[in-house]
Amino acid sequence: MLAMGFDAPGGADVLRPVHMAVPQVGPEDVLIKVAFAGVNRPDVAQRQGLYPPPPGASPIPGLEVSGTVVAVGREVPPELLNQEVCALVTGGGYAEYCLAKAGHCLPVCESLPLDQAAALPETLFTVWHNVFERGYATQGETMLVHGGTSGIGTMTSMLGKLFGINVIVTCGSDEKCAAARRIGAAHAVNYRTHDFVEEVKALTDGRGVNLVLDMVGGDYVARNLKCLAEDGRHVTIAVQGGVKAEINLAQVMTRRYTLTGSTLRPRSDAFKTLLADDIQRNVWDLVADGELRPVMDRRFPLREAAAAHARMEAGDHIGKIVLEVDDGESGPS
Repeated sequence: MLAMGFDAPGGADVLRPVHMAVPQVGPEDVLIKVAFAGVNRPDVAQRQGLYPPPPGASPIPGLEVSGTVVAVGREVPPELLNQEVCALVTGGGYAEYCLAKAGHCLPVCESLPLDQAAALPETLFTVWHNVFERGYATQGETMLVHGGTSGIGTMTSMLGKLFGINVIVTCGSDEKCAAARRIGAAHAVNYRTHDFVEEVKALTDGRGVNLVLDMVGGDYVARNLKCLAEDGRHVTIAVQGGVKAEINLAQVMTRRYTLTGSTLRPRSDAFKTLLADDIQRNVWDLVADGELRPVMDRRFPLREAAAAHARMEAGDHIGKIVLEVDDGESGPS
């Protein structure tokens, strides 16, 4: 099969086509003939050598796919064969065929285009777990998320609106702020022209937000804490601005803050299966009804994965970037 890999970490141009054996299914696996693969920040970090795949994962990038199940393991219900699904995977998405755990797949309904299906798992799993399960967000609360037009930011705004949470986002331009508000954010702050700490205070009448979903880390953490209301929660899911932060622990104690964080990729198969079940019970009907759809930026052919990475790194995208896998001559052997 054709896949997009790299020999050594580097810039986007290190990505190149490689031919490799189609992976063989294990007892709990399905083999998906990939139609589309989502492009995410962890893929970029992996290509840069900053986020190695966990033990046993494919070295090929790609953490979410959509397509058709063409083979199933012996412990997988046979009715999954020939079904269209989207799946969260630990790697290997940038390829014509990809393995997924059956429990990490979600059904693709007729009304959901496959390119949009591929753009859902990584952000939906991440946001649902960190905002609602780890961050305990509830109806009527207010939260702050940075990167308002990113895949995570757009998914947070949409889920927030659907579940009665007021979402304040930060963006790098007035145009992106306007786009974020159209997508579902209650408020958007241009962090290049305004101090988001002061803006959050003004928008919340000085109370602060109940939850911060942070993808920046570094010196943003101390500023985020200034945005939190008493008993506020701060959830870190990425550290694009640095892995170290200096905070005022007296502030944490007196205002009873909770600081937590998580990474999804290395979590156990059992955890991800439970998370997929929770999403199917609580969110998937909204997808089937068309109320929840990912914000789509651009699609690139699989062989142009380098261009897709370059667009993500440039920061001009709004929503999700996906790779389209054309029907090739290679097949499972």
